[in-house]
Amino acid sequence: ALAAGYGALSLGSDIGGSLRVPAFHCGVYAHKPTFGLVASRGHTAPPAAPIIYERDLAVIGPMARGAADLSLLLDVMAGPDPLEMGKAFRLELPAARHASLKDFRILVIDTDPVLPTDKAVRGTIDKLASHLDKAGAKVSRTSPLLPDFAASSRLYMRMLLSFLAGTFPPDVYAGACAAAALLPATDNSLQAERLRGIALSHRDWVHASFERSRLRAQWRELFKSFDAVICPIMPIPAYPHDHAPDQEQRRILIDGEPHVYTDQLAWPGIATLPGLPATAIPTGFAPDGLPVGVQIVGPWLEDRTPLKLAELIEREFGGFVSPKMFDD
Repeated sequence: ALAAGYGALSLGSDIGGSLRVPAFHCGVYAHKPTFGLVASRGHTAPPAAPIIYERDLAVIGPMARGAADLSLLLDVMAGPDPLEMGKAFRLELPAARHASLKDFRILVIDTDPVLPTDKAVRGTIDKLASHLDKAGAKVSRTSPLLPDFAASSRLYMRMLLSFLAGTFPPDVYAGACAAAALLPATDNSLQAERLRGIALSHRDWVHASFERSRLRAQWRELFKSFDAVICPIMPIPAYPHDHAPDQEQRRILIDGEPHVYTDQLAWPGIATLPGLPATAIPTGFAPDGLPVGVQIVGPWLEDRTPLKLAELIEREFGGFVSPKMFDD
C-alpha cells in the first residue's frame, strides 16, 4: 500500500525483519530503531489492552517512500513512554556522525557461508559499494572487527524462539520441547538452534543474554573504526508463496540451491540481536524486475547516522521508483 501510494507514511514492528523485509520486497524505506527507542505501548491487536509491555528484541518503527520522511516520523515516535520512564527521562539523540558521503567509513558485507545471498542481491550491493567508493567514502569489504556471523545467528535464533514460544499452544510447546531434547549436541544448524530456543530454560536465557551483552561490546568496538555497516536484508528477491503449514519444511532457492526458509531470519538478525538501528533502503531491481535493497546498520542510539547515510545515498544514486513508473 505504501509503495502504491495509498499513503505517505506507515508504521510497523520488527523482531525478525518485519519492517525491513517488506521494505526490501516492495522497494521502499524503513527504519528499525535502536531497541527501546520507541515505546511499544498500544502495539497490540484488539481486544488486548494497550498495556506497557517490553517485548524482547522487538521494536516499532517508521516506513516511507523517501529516506528523509523516516527521520520525520521517527522524531514524532521516539522517546520514553510518559507513563513510565518518561516521568524522569527525555530523549536527546546525537546528530549524525557526518553530513557528506566522503566522510563516512563504511563496511560492506554482501554474503556469508551461514546464509549465502543470491547473485541478484550481491550484484546490487557491489554496485552500491562501487558508487560509494567513487563518491569518496572509505569503503571496506572485510574486517576482523565484525562479530562472528555464525555464532551471533545461532544465538539470535535461540533468543528469538525463546520469546516467541511464550505464546505457543501447550501441545505445540510440549512437542517442540520433546523434539529439542532429541537433538544431537553436534547439530548447530540454525534450524536446530530455533528448536532449542523454544525449550530454553530461564537459566539458559540468562546465559544467552550475557552473550548478547558481549556481542554489543564487539559492535561498540567496530563502530570506533566504522560509521555504518551495509549488508543484506534478505538473501533473495521476493519468492512465490508457500503455504506449507510447517515453515521449517519450506525451502527457498539461492542461486538454484535449496535453503531452509526460516534461515532467512539470520540477515535481519544481524541488527536485531544487539538492538542496533538499521535503515532499509531500495537499491534497484533484480533481473526479473522485483525490488531489492540493503540495510544500513548503525551504532547504538546513533539512529541519525544510518538515516543520514540513507538520505545521502538516495540523493546521489536514486531511491524509490513507483510501481506504476516501473510498469510504464
